This record gives sequence, structure tokens and C-alpha cells, in this order.
Amino acid sequence: MSDDLSPATRAVAAGRRAQGASLATPLWGSSTWQTGGLDDTRRRATALRAGEFYSRYANPTVRAFEEAMADMEGAEESLAFASGMGAIASTVLALCSTGDHVVAPRQVYAGTSAFLVGPCARLGIETTFVDATTPGEMAAAVRPGHTMLVIAETPSNPRLDLVDLDELGGIQGPFTVVDATFATPIGQQPIRHGVDLSLHSATKGISGQNDATLGVISGERDLLDAIWAYSVLHGAAASPYDALNALKGLRTLPVRQRTQAATALALATALADHPGVGAVHYPGLANHPQHELAQRQLTCGPAVLAIDLAGGFDAARALVDGVWLVRPATSLGGPETLVCHSATSTHVSLTPEAQAAIGITPGLVRISVGLEDADDLLADLTQALPR
Repeated sequence: MSDDLSPATRAVAAGRRAQGASLATPLWGSSTWQTGGLDDTRRRATALRAGEFYSRYANPTVRAFEEAMADMEGAEESLAFASGMGAIASTVLALCSTGDHVVAPRQVYAGTSAFLVGPCARLGIETTFVDATTPGEMAAAVRPGHTMLVIAETPSNPRLDLVDLDELGGIQGPFTVVDATFATPIGQQPIRHGVDLSLHSATKGISGQNDATLGVISGERDLLDAIWAYSVLHGAAASPYDALNALKGLRTLPVRQRTQAATALALATALADHPGVGAVHYPGLANHPQHELAQRQLTCGPAVLAIDLAGGFDAARALVDGVWLVRPATSLGGPETLVCHSATSTHVSLTPEAQAAIGITPGLVRISVGLEDADDLLADLTQALPR
């Protein structure tokens, strides 16, 4: 596909190589295929991503989604998993062994943090957590010859802190990975900044309908092949049903993302002036401390914002319990606007001290902006906000 095509065109045109004249991607629900005898079985069993063999190795519908994601990311190859955490766990364990070192941000999804300090530490993989918003911190934590992996999450969950992708991509030695779930491929393409792997929980904005559980990584083909070889053993194989739903979602991702980002900015701007709101975290705001970086590396704003309520936990409870159009739920990226209290949902596994260290206060609430009218959403939020 031509590099000159816009993201909107790519989202419609990508991942169609194997579907012939059909405008709809076929669903291959089969877990296994008949082979042409012993020699053919051996060939498929020892091949990379052998098609029409066994769905833990490869599936035609999943491959269509993977090829579409590679096009969207400007990557040679993509690899899908059963969930975002399946993608993270498989990537880390495929690249790291006992005695290796990982650098990760403090501002990271709690599931990622729990995986690094739990199973990874138990296996002898050490992690150093740094403030990734401070220039040079991640590079300074690298131990030459020892650090195997540098992981970043930008924008981060839940406060939308940013990591400089050019700086991350310039780190030499270890593999670099960016969890770009909040941005989607419409908002940024980390590989174009020199980052080795771009990772998404495709459950979120990419699928966009709350009907798929999926993870995906994109990068250089040789590196993806090595991770694939481990992933077959790890078993976090993507479902063809979820891959098809995510591919359908990808077709409309550009128009959804732009609409949701515009509404997110409108809500962030209005809520910043509300007396019950102590702070709004959205990098599209001109007064955001990382606004210049956002302008430089985000081609579309995120569809998520976070607000710190002046009334703390009681105000957060009143908001979450008081909305009627906005829905309390912990996911993001769908057509419905969702609200969640990070301290008691996405980051509940962290101690209060660990939450405070990454800016998760008792009054912090994350809002995933959907496709409803901005005025209707603002009216619902403001009626539920304590003054």
C-alpha cells in the first residue's frame, strides 16, 4: 500500500489481501484444517505462521486484522493476542530472561505494573520504574548490556501523561515498546519515531464497540517472528471472532477518533472552569504542561480525559453515582461515554501510597468520551458534579 495514503484511507483499504472480491472479511472460525498428508503436516508444523493448519499458530481472519494493523502503524508486521495483557506478557517474556533488566514508567497501567513486579520479578527479571515525563529519565535508567527492554505508555492511563517518542526511539541497546492504546494508530505511530514495537489493547478504541477482547503489537518482521514463536507456547492466541470485530471497528476508527477527540477537548475546556473541578488532565489544553509535546507527536487528540475533583473521594462518588447519560464502566474507546474512579477500579491493585506517587488521588475520575453530543454530555456531568 502506498505510503502517501492518509490514515482514513488506510483504515478502509487495509487488510483485504486474502478476501478476493468480497467487501466483507470472511470469518474463519475453524480451529484446525485438514492437511495433505504427513509431509505437508510436517511442513506446516515447522513453518512460521503456517496458514490453514491450527489457529493457535495462525488464522486467516486474525491475519487480515494483523495485516491491517501493520499498514496503520507503518510497520512490516503485526501480531494479535487474546487481550492487551496477553500482548504485554508475551512480549516481555519472549524478549527477557532471568537476570535481564526492564525500564518502565511509574505512569503505567496497573496491570502492566503488577505483571512486572509480580511474575517477572519471581522469574528473576528486574524492573526499574522512573518518571517517564522527565526528559532523559528512561535513558538514564538503562544498564548497558543488562537492560533488555524499555517500556513506555503514552498517553498514560489514567492522567494522560506523555513520553517523548523521539527520545525513546533514540535509546540504543534494549528493545523499546510503547503502549499506545489511548492514542490509537490515528493519534500516533511510535514506529515512525524509531520505537521497536507499538502495542495496543485493541479491545478499546480500535475495535470501538465493546464487543472484542484483543491485543496487538507491530514492528519489524524478524522481531515479530521471534515473539510469535514464543506466543505459540504462551497460548494467548487471538479469537477470529474478536479479530473480525476489531477489523470492522478499524474501518471507522479515524472518523470516530476525531469526533471523540473534539468532544473530549470541549469537555476538558468547559470542566476546567467548573468550581467543583480542581484540575483537568488533557494534553490538548493549551495550559497542559506537555501541550507542546502533544502538538509535536499526536496527530489526533485522545478520546479520554481525567479530572481531579476538589471534593476528593466523596465528590467522585457523587459524580459516578449521579450521572445518567454517562455510564460507570472501566473500559474506554467505545461509542458510549464512560466514567470510572481510577483508585477503586483500574488501579485498585496499587496501595494508596503507590497511587499517590503517580498522581492518582481519591478524587481522580477518568472519562472515556463516546459519540454522544458534547452539550448533552456536559449537561449530565455538570448536574452530577458537586459545587
